[in-house]
Amino acid sequence: MAAPPTMIDSTLEGGLTMLGSGVSRAPLTLSAGRVSASAARGAFAVDVRGHRIFPGLINGHEHLQVNAVPPLRTGAPFANSYAWIAAFQPHFRDAGVVCALHVPKAVRLRHGALKNLLAGTTFVVHHDPWHAELDADDFPVTLLRDHGWSYALDGPDFGPPVRESYLATPAGRPWMIHLAEGTDSVAASELSRLDALGCLGAHTVLVHGVGMDEADIERVIARGAAVVWCPGSNHALLGRTLDPRRLHAAGRLALGSDSRLSGRRDLLDELGAVSASGELSNTALLSLVTTDAARIFRLGLRGSLAPGAPADLLIVRDRDGLAADSLVGVSRGDIRAVVRGGVPRVADPDFAEWFAAAGVDAVPATLDGRPKLIARSLVDPAVCVLEAGLDVFLADDERESDLAMEAPCH
Repeated sequence: MAAPPTMIDSTLEGGLTMLGSGVSRAPLTLSAGRVSASAARGAFAVDVRGHRIFPGLINGHEHLQVNAVPPLRTGAPFANSYAWIAAFQPHFRDAGVVCALHVPKAVRLRHGALKNLLAGTTFVVHHDPWHAELDADDFPVTLLRDHGWSYALDGPDFGPPVRESYLATPAGRPWMIHLAEGTDSVAASELSRLDALGCLGAHTVLVHGVGMDEADIERVIARGAAVVWCPGSNHALLGRTLDPRRLHAAGRLALGSDSRLSGRRDLLDELGAVSASGELSNTALLSLVTTDAARIFRLGLRGSLAPGAPADLLIVRDRDGLAADSLVGVSRGDIRAVVRGGVPRVADPDFAEWFAAAGVDAVPATLDGRPKLIARSLVDPAVCVLEAGLDVFLADDERESDLAMEAPCH
């Protein structure tokens, strides 16, 4: 395991910081892993003139361990997610699926987390059973904890029972379930069924919600519940998604990428695709993956760059055509730096001095053809080989690791 980074203070100077109240040109100071209200004497200065600073993104729905599993080979929409699950059962015998699932789960979980971090997502809501690997000090992203969850109303037989899990969720913590993931009568009936179980409350977070009608959406809002919208996954499996506008206007909507088993590559791709639909402004889309998500999942100041917030952020170059409050059109290769806990984790090579000052041992890499530096704690060859577009260059004395970097199956 790599040594922990040094808790240095850093001041980002000359950039535009995206705040919920607008844009600030004041220096942004990071101290002890958080945003500081005042500049620290002796802080390491990072010149970000000509750049914009955004909060690290919050992914409201993920299954981290299946991002390298080949998706089902069908273009036909399913009536609901249960039909997709049934169709997937024979797919488990596919050689590519067998190969992908042969990779240890700990490695696959890290891969899903790395996929998110490379695209500027520093916080992930993982919707699956907990695993010891998720508690590792050097896990690539921060995860939602102390929450409740069930998988779905009608199976698979996986995860905690619905009502028991809901009642056992600590006060003030979110409780999640896949719900109304379909376009048929089965999906349309699920919100009423959940309500009849007594599981629709102010801390309920519904994932997908495609089958809900206008009355269902009003019931969700009236109860103080919320929905995580995963349009890429919905279009791929069901052929359509929900209308997000009413839920967003009520502040009850977050955005999730789902896994690559059904969803898009990452949250940045999701933002770009939903922007093209024109249903929500780019400003609204940014809030879905920052402040709105933080409120729904009870995350305090996370998703902002207010004093006291976790020092998780991404830095992009200011350029023509990029709205001041938008990440739409930015790809992961465009990100100049991803910062977590106040120190750089992935960045362009000209940030090398910041890595060194923070005590972060960095390894050269390319991401989608762009040169990068990546924290050594993220460079597990077995993990990196799973991520298409990422190539890590090890030193000569590490060449024995190259064998592990080969594709896991041939």
